Parts: sequence; C-alpha cells; structure tokens
Amino acid sequence: MANIKSAKKRILQSSKRSEINKKRRSMLRSKIKNLNYSVENKNKAEAKKMFVDLEPALSKSVNSGLFKKNTVSRTLSRLSKKIKLLN
Repeated sequence: MANIKSAKKRILQSSKRSEINKKRRSMLRSKIKNLNYSVENKNKAEAKKMFVDLEPALSKSVNSGLFKKNTVSRTLSRLSKKIKLLN
C-alpha cells in the first residue's frame, strides 16, 4: 500500500478509470455483437442503422484509449463489408 497521499489518490483514480473503461469496452463489444447478429439474420435496414450509431462511438473510443486505432479501423471495415454484401 502506498504511503504518500498522492500515490493513494492515484490508486483510487486508476481503479475508478479501469472500471469505467471496462464498462465502455463491454458496451461497445455488445453493440458489435448485436450488429453481427442482425447481419446474420439478413436485416439490412437494422444493420445499417446500428452501424451508423456504432461508427462514431468506436472512433471516439480510440481517443479515450479503449481500443487501438488499427483495431477499430479493421473492425469497421469488416462490418461495413458484411453490410454491403447483404441482399
């Protein structure tokens, strides 16, 4: 355990941030799974709507450090490709 007051504060802050980041990451992954589910069910209108909501959220997650830039761009690319292939 830290003895210095600022070190104790940093421990509290980092634990709070990690919990928040965990929830945000989980929420985004759930959205991705839901989009994949609608693609599997060939629901193009719903998939497009979900993608429009998901794209800015994933892009913002790069700035907050939840995901790396290439991971997000690869995910978005794959999702958009799946949506385009729907008939």
